[in-house]
Amino acid sequence: MNIFETRESNVRSYCRSFPAIFHRAKGSIIYSESGEEYIDFFAGAGALNYGHNNDYIKEKVLSYLDADGIAHGLDMYTSAKEKFLVKFSEVVLNSKNLDYCIQFCGSTGTNAVEAALKLARKVKKRPGIFSFMGGYHGMTLGSLSISGNIGIRAGAIGTSNNVTFMPYPYGFMESFDTIRFIESVLSDVNSGIEKPAAIIFETVQAEGGIIVAPIEWMQRLRKLCDKHDILLICDDIQVGCGRTGSFFSFERADIVPDMVVLSKSISGYGFPMSLLLIKPELDIWEPGEHTGTFRGNQLAFVGGTAALEYRESNNLEEDVKVKEFLLKKFLTEEIAPISDSIKIRGIGMIWGIDVANFGCTNFAQKITSRCFELGLIIERVGRNDTVIKVLPPLTIEMSTLQNGCSIIKQAFNDCLEK
Repeated sequence: MNIFETRESNVRSYCRSFPAIFHRAKGSIIYSESGEEYIDFFAGAGALNYGHNNDYIKEKVLSYLDADGIAHGLDMYTSAKEKFLVKFSEVVLNSKNLDYCIQFCGSTGTNAVEAALKLARKVKKRPGIFSFMGGYHGMTLGSLSISGNIGIRAGAIGTSNNVTFMPYPYGFMESFDTIRFIESVLSDVNSGIEKPAAIIFETVQAEGGIIVAPIEWMQRLRKLCDKHDILLICDDIQVGCGRTGSFFSFERADIVPDMVVLSKSISGYGFPMSLLLIKPELDIWEPGEHTGTFRGNQLAFVGGTAALEYRESNNLEEDVKVKEFLLKKFLTEEIAPISDSIKIRGIGMIWGIDVANFGCTNFAQKITSRCFELGLIIERVGRNDTVIKVLPPLTIEMSTLQNGCSIIKQAFNDCLEK
């Protein structure tokens, strides 16, 4: 690995947790050059909901390449984009009675977040944004300004202008009515905080530690925004595209955000892609006012269309419910009883094992490192990285899912014996 350590920037991250050279992957298994097999409970940080090299999606992509289809198209009209728009409208929007314009923003989620913030300010002619403590929205300046982690914002001076962080229902903040708190801030002429253009939120704070927002809380947040003429932006980058069961994570609350940010698994195959869904009356962009060279990734359109087809034909939403039951049962019956200090949180196929109050300060790191030694790739999130995040592909085989869970249990046993 000398070439990586010699030539790659110190900013590299995941490779430090998973020190192997990987060269092949299929389904929910990743293979290293030295011959080891690893079960994937990481799924490209949520970009591989359909697994590695999904056969159906791969066949569609290879056929498109073989036919010399357009590979790069900016925002020109192409057949690949047309098919994606038709399929997304038919399978996702129309079937859910949702009416959104679709903006193709570029290669990664933070590009769509930046577009959402920029458009919200343009629509409402107000500079402020409310975000939530514990939230994470990306690494560009605008996205960093609305992300709660002070550590990742350390090198970006002045990112917090016109951003106010509100309490998310977690930890101490669960002990009081956070929506009522926001209401009081907006209603009090002496609060010192001006009305924002938008409030951006995650229905599940993934990087924040797998914090699942209550349904009533989301419904009240929607009503608050309506009352005060504030746009509601849902960041569904990591927990959208079926991760919680339904395609959008906010569906369980029966609400409709004004804007929705999608990325990660929207392309189906790990291709760079991000979307901003906009209520039509808010789509006041001038032509070319917000652009990006790679907003027309044609392979992402092909992969995204195939992913929606695959999702339909394989009844993936019901499959996620079955696997959710297995994960919840395992975590609550096999891991939680180890100690009252261990907290289990999650929904669908994103779960967290919070060991902040259990074991030593680096106990979560010890667990994930031992998991890797035993053949499981799994990461840490949350405050001080004390939450072990269970994030397998939605398509993982039941036997492989069970094997991965067994490795987690063994890792706990091994680390507790030392």
